[in-house]
Amino acid sequence: MLKIYPKQNVFDAAAITNVCPAPGVSTVRIGSVPLPAPCMTWAIRFPDGHVTLSLPILNTDARTATTISTPIWTTWPCPNATIRIVWFRWPYVWWSRMACPIVRPLGIYGATIGFLFLGPLSRTGLRRREKKAEVRIQADYIDTVLSEFSGYIAADELYDGPFCVLFIVDNHQYNRLYYEVLDQNPIHADIIQFFQRFKQMLDERGLCVQGITTDGSPLYPEPITKVFGDVDHQSCQFHIMQEINKAVLKAVTQVRRELKGKKVKCRRGRPSGKEAKRIARQNKQIQDKIADLFEYRYLFVKRTLTQKEKGILQRITRGLKPLRSLRSIMDEVYRLFDRRCRMDTALEKLAKLWCRIRRFTKLENLLKKLESPNLEKALTFLDDSLLPATSNAVERANRRHRKMQKSIYRVRTREHISQRIAVDMQRDLYLAEQKVTINTLHGSRNCGKQKTG
Repeated sequence: MLKIYPKQNVFDAAAITNVCPAPGVSTVRIGSVPLPAPCMTWAIRFPDGHVTLSLPILNTDARTATTISTPIWTTWPCPNATIRIVWFRWPYVWWSRMACPIVRPLGIYGATIGFLFLGPLSRTGLRRREKKAEVRIQADYIDTVLSEFSGYIAADELYDGPFCVLFIVDNHQYNRLYYEVLDQNPIHADIIQFFQRFKQMLDERGLCVQGITTDGSPLYPEPITKVFGDVDHQSCQFHIMQEINKAVLKAVTQVRRELKGKKVKCRRGRPSGKEAKRIARQNKQIQDKIADLFEYRYLFVKRTLTQKEKGILQRITRGLKPLRSLRSIMDEVYRLFDRRCRMDTALEKLAKLWCRIRRFTKLENLLKKLESPNLEKALTFLDDSLLPATSNAVERANRRHRKMQKSIYRVRTREHISQRIAVDMQRDLYLAEQKVTINTLHGSRNCGKQKTG
């Protein structure tokens, strides 16, 4: 092994070790040859030939060495030898970024030398906190979020492949309170057990539920009555209006199909004759009407219309009285959810609206949606000013879970899904402290940038 020491001239003197000479070899010449590049070449010359080994050494200057004659080392036939550079007592594995293979040297040994540089271990994936998080949220997290419990919750289910995730979220604080992962589609018995476990947590802390908001699914009314008793049950206003809007758009589609059936089939080519031209103009007007109804179909379900949109709606419904009545019916539906009136007043308006819709035989789908019991439950919030009208809190939890599943592809088992939700809920526990820290850092940076005077 050759060691080069900085700031020392190692070529002023030569250290020679005398060992027994090997037979068949007379003289070995060792020296250095200066090169224009900042490197040094070592050469070993034998009587029958020479072999040159190059070793680049940066920032090293060497004077031309003289030829010396010394006894050589003892040699023996070794066509293929292995030089062990480093021994490791701990187990290791080869990695493409750590292993640095060196090309086969043209020396007397003919061996390939490989080096293994031990780098820092990767911390990715070594610490999994899912199991600890499940235990921690049952103690610290639950106590923290229930200390500010509002009494109003939102419940919903989320389907993730063969699994179903049940969520309960505080509808005022937007905190996830309880969850459960099922490996099947939920039934009434599963929902009842889910609500009973949550109610037991509330009973231990002396809390109670004052109102529940769901999406109008038939899974919840019966379990809510059995577990929580006579509690206000609100159907999500957004989901109810979504179903009504679908029925209205379906009625508009039906009108478009009827207009398409009124078109007269003409011969191909340019029309010739007064009658053919009249039929072509009539077909063109009907087609324009169909295109306008399709382009501006959103005006029939929009909550508030501008003056310009009212003019467009008046133009595209000219000659179509059922569509104008349909828009006026939607205005009455939106007035049902006005918080300035009570639930009894809204139910009276709804009864009058039923009588009005029965006059139109083409609006059967809309009539079915308005006669649904979910619409009456969607008006429950009118008698309770603290009861939220929508289940946006639990929908946000569902969207957060879906976003997590897109980035973590290994979370596809019941156990892993439950553990990852626990980790995500544990992050919410430190969210307030994190915001305070961020605001403090931003405040300190801004104060440093302010100009004095």
